[in-house]
Amino acid sequence: MRLPFFYGWVVVAVTFVTMAIGVNARTAFSLFFPPIISEFGWERGVTAGAFSFGFVVSGIVSPLIGRLMDRAGPRAVMELGVVLMGGGLLLAPLTSTPWHLYVTIGVMVGAGSVCLGYSGQSLFLPNWFIRKRGFAIGIAFAGVGIGSVTLLPWVQHMIEQTGWRTACTAMGLLILVVLAPINLFLYKRPEDIGLQADGDAAHASGAAQPVSNIVDPAWVRTDWTLKRAVGTARFWWIALGYFSGLDIWYAVQVHQTKFLLDIGFSPNVAVWALGIVSLLGIPGQILLGHVSDRIGREWVWAISCAGFAICFAALIALKFQPSLWLVYLMVFTQGALGYGLTSIMGAVVFEIFQGKHQGSIFGTIMLAALAGGAAGPWLTGFLYDRTGDYTLAFAIAIVMSGLSALSVWQAAPRKVRAVAGRLHKLKSGTAD
Repeated sequence: MRLPFFYGWVVVAVTFVTMAIGVNARTAFSLFFPPIISEFGWERGVTAGAFSFGFVVSGIVSPLIGRLMDRAGPRAVMELGVVLMGGGLLLAPLTSTPWHLYVTIGVMVGAGSVCLGYSGQSLFLPNWFIRKRGFAIGIAFAGVGIGSVTLLPWVQHMIEQTGWRTACTAMGLLILVVLAPINLFLYKRPEDIGLQADGDAAHASGAAQPVSNIVDPAWVRTDWTLKRAVGTARFWWIALGYFSGLDIWYAVQVHQTKFLLDIGFSPNVAVWALGIVSLLGIPGQILLGHVSDRIGREWVWAISCAGFAICFAALIALKFQPSLWLVYLMVFTQGALGYGLTSIMGAVVFEIFQGKHQGSIFGTIMLAALAGGAAGPWLTGFLYDRTGDYTLAFAIAIVMSGLSALSVWQAAPRKVRAVAGRLHKLKSGTAD
């Protein structure tokens, strides 16, 4: 039975729900953290280390998940993520020593989050769309923002009423009950069920050929294995761009609340600022994803990096002039502009290295991205400890924003495949 709409939107809906639950299940550790400290009296560094260790695990398994996607497809990857993350959350309430937390929250939830989060979804979702690729990914990834404003308050309420163990168990059951069945509806590409990307009809013999989006035929004809990709400058430009992008993302996300408190803002303002960033990220991802389909991935990556640069500049200014208007500017540019990075992260790699091994290539590039995500908060904290304030760290983050934009521009996906909004230039022979 054929659906009255393109099946790719079913894939987007499943991804939306998976991201809403899966990504925020890992984020919920920040809510479990205070009661765990209170119950066991462990040092904060030891306890928080379980989450940080999960980041290391994520980086290690990312290339392996990419290879599994190439060989077995999204259902295998997502169900593995469901078992790992759901199992980790169900076992975490049995914790009695720190190593229990490192195995459950660190290894199991950390590895599961790679499957269910941005990395895993970006391995197959771009296959389903070409003309609307950025728009579709933006909608799917907006699930994270919706989950943060619905799921996390529910978890916090449960912690207050029944304790962290019950809340952790409930999260594990939610993942198993909701995500296990819906991810059985996933397919790696539309051709697997007899469809074409964007829901296009199969090309009929004798009909006019559709305009190709290929700019560099020789590059596209290459069978891009991981080994071949690593030998290109484009691979390393993307890796540098993604490293720098996640470096600035997590640097501000981890430190902005403490910074606002340090310069005299109330806890309510600091918490509000962090929450509104996530809310603004919802329309920001969708809109910038759509814009990238019209003007190109490089332009939107540059816009998002400019958003982070303005955000850090506002933070530096706040030290000298603690104004709510500067807080508004920081929040808007970070959420509405900066979060647009995620809507094109998968598209950039696919448009350059699309092929049988694209999962392995993307997974390896994400290793660099996750390294940036780990380095940003650490370097920012290290520089604060050495200098006594955040000014130098935020200034370096502005430079990193520019480096990230330059790197993706150098990778130049526009010179391999054109986005839908540039196809008219290809048709007229004026593409750059």
